Amino acid sequence: MSDLTTSDFRTLEQLIECFRGRGYVLDFSDRTFAEFFEDELNVDIDNSYFHEEGTSKGKRLRFFLKQADNGLASRAIHLLQRYRTEYLDESSLEDPVKHSDQKFSRLLDKLSSGASPSVIAHDLPLAGFDFKAEMKRLYSLRELQPVPRGFAFERFLHNAFERSGFQAGSSFRNTGEQIDGSFKLEGETYLLEAKWTERLTNASELHSFNGKLEKAAWTRGVFISYNGFSEEGLIAFGRAGRLVCVEGRDIYESFKDHIPLGRLISGKVRKAAESGKPFVPYRELSLS
Repeated sequence: MSDLTTSDFRTLEQLIECFRGRGYVLDFSDRTFAEFFEDELNVDIDNSYFHEEGTSKGKRLRFFLKQADNGLASRAIHLLQRYRTEYLDESSLEDPVKHSDQKFSRLLDKLSSGASPSVIAHDLPLAGFDFKAEMKRLYSLRELQPVPRGFAFERFLHNAFERSGFQAGSSFRNTGEQIDGSFKLEGETYLLEAKWTERLTNASELHSFNGKLEKAAWTRGVFISYNGFSEEGLIAFGRAGRLVCVEGRDIYESFKDHIPLGRLISGKVRKAAESGKPFVPYRELSLS
């Protein structure tokens, strides 16, 4: 969530609605507004996720800026300022807002204090990510034999993480049916372990992975088991600690609702902190 206040949004509305009126953003049409967000921020601003406060361009922008972190909000406002300046220059128009540069600077200074601009917010709908195609791809892996399936699952996860804008700390590595890697999400480093076996993942496997996390106090972990986790294993493992669990059904159902991988994992982490459970299924996260 950004640190923008109601007063900040009034200032921003003054700066961007001065050309076409309330609810509009600069001179954008619906098409060019969507293209701006896709090209510059890799965000699908047409997604119904952004309709929480209304469907106008101004209301979608406001909701986006509320949900984005300070870095991404700062980047978006900076890009809007640059677009606005170019529009005024090309149109030979006088700026209708006095001291507009100073007003933009105050907003940017507030957001950039201690925040580095993000390339993408992991939990916002992605532009150009074909959720339906990825669902089909994930489901089709069930037909493969274990070894080729392991490598195909590796490629699937690599694509999903890469397209979600994760910062990779190490390359994904496939060792038979197991995949190891690491990534950064919301400033936290996570180790990844992913398996696709016919049986359910048990307590000993969870304890083994958790042992890796305990070697570094700052590390969290995500264990992805395509076929899920045994109930007995989860009970024996105990409280979540720094480990959260994801099953294949979670990914499939979240993609069905156009929920990005980052938002799924963030929801899992929050639920684990609230409940103490390492595994809570997607349908109980209330993300859609």
